[in-house]
Amino acid sequence: MGNALFYHLTRSPAEQLLPVLIGKSLQAGWRVELRATTRDRLERLDERLWQGDGFLPHGLAGGPHDARQPVLMTVAGQAAGNNPSCLMALDGAEVTPEECGGLQRACILFDGNDPEATSRARDQWRALTGAGVTAEYWSEDGGGWERKR
Repeated sequence: MGNALFYHLTRSPAEQLLPVLIGKSLQAGWRVELRATTRDRLERLDERLWQGDGFLPHGLAGGPHDARQPVLMTVAGQAAGNNPSCLMALDGAEVTPEECGGLQRACILFDGNDPEATSRARDQWRALTGAGVTAEYWSEDGGGWERKR
């Protein structure tokens, strides 16, 4: 069973951390599903990933080559057709314990400056750990990312 890593964003937006996490996942040989709650959010991320530093091959779900995408961007509830090893969830997108069981890792990024997003992340933490998923909490409070215990 894969573990869940919770990233508490307080200093930077998800758009800044995602390329780092995606790059590390691709280096590990994993396919990635990037899940958000709306298509608009994915389209903005799609544009941002193409314009960023370096090359991160990816595509929006629903195209003819979904199965070949190293990073497939999906809306919550949409099937990932690329057989991911890693799931990155944004904006409170649902992540189930059953999904974690088939993954190497699930990364849940949430805006710590948004009380609703923080509450949703706490609910996700309780649901996943309550079902036996090992979880880690990462914070950028000190300026860099550090694992909290």
